[in-house]
Amino acid sequence: MGKMIFILGGARSGKSTHAEMLAEELGGSSVLYVATAEAKDEEMRARIERHQIERPSTWQTLESPISISEGIQKTWDGQAVILIDCLTLLVSNILLTGKEGDDALVDMELVQASVLSEMERLARTIENLETTAIIVSNEVGLGLVPPYELGRIYRDVLGRANQFVAKRAGEVYFLVAGIPVKVK
Repeated sequence: MGKMIFILGGARSGKSTHAEMLAEELGGSSVLYVATAEAKDEEMRARIERHQIERPSTWQTLESPISISEGIQKTWDGQAVILIDCLTLLVSNILLTGKEGDDALVDMELVQASVLSEMERLARTIENLETTAIIVSNEVGLGLVPPYELGRIYRDVLGRANQFVAKRAGEVYFLVAGIPVKVK
């Protein structure tokens, strides 16, 4: 039965760095890195390239912006660790799937149901594998209330997804200025 570790924090808090160090410590070269980012502009493309260069070359990478549970099931080859970086972008990708233009309406209930369904599939997938899954996400509920509806929907849905994962994780860490604080 798989184990889940959840790493949460703000932007540039050191989440990914901590997750990668933990993955290397627990899995060495036996790591499946699940990347949820999409290179939709030059800045994001440069970030992705930098992350790829910094990761150990022995790690296998799965690029999966949505439906990560299915991707993991197809790709996992007995790796000791699955590192998912990050839930924040996964939720954003699900939220924006099918959204056409700035004026398109977003059905919060439908998005929330889609995200929680993906979280349930992911939890079941991890539970059925002999691995440790490290899941990274941003805590977006500590700042101001977003001024736009889409931002509020995103914050709320990501917050619920984070709660879902934290409840099921055996360990939860909150990163503050690069320092991990054990929450659970």
